[in-house]
Amino acid sequence: MLVTTTHTLQDRKIKDYHGIVSGEAILGANVFKDLFAGIRDIVGGRSKAYEDELRKAKAHAIDEMIAQAKDYGANAVIGVDLAYEAVGSSGSMLMVVATGTAVRVEGEPAPRAAEEPGAKRPWK
Repeated sequence: MLVTTTHTLQDRKIKDYHGIVSGEAILGANVFKDLFAGIRDIVGGRSKAYEDELRKAKAHAIDEMIAQAKDYGANAVIGVDLAYEAVGSSGSMLMVVATGTAVRVEGEPAPRAAEEPGAKRPWK
């Protein structure tokens, strides 16, 4: 499935708009405790473990959004936006939300290597 942050597609005509789709992922408080326990992983102000967890949450949110778009009969999601928000009584959880517009474009988007079963997706 084609997923893009743009609102139009070059060389493709949008035939149908199916509506807004979204996917969510929440990193719980235990993730933060584990990450801070492994603070030694921080090099140059960056934490690889924390970045990896955020990357996993983003991938989960995008995959969930794509699944919803497929349920609508779409073959692309345009105008994708990613939002990160601290939630919980003390901001102890992080929520990642992917939203976009599910559309059906003329013709099928050419398959990409990243869409083959077991292949690494660009957003993972």
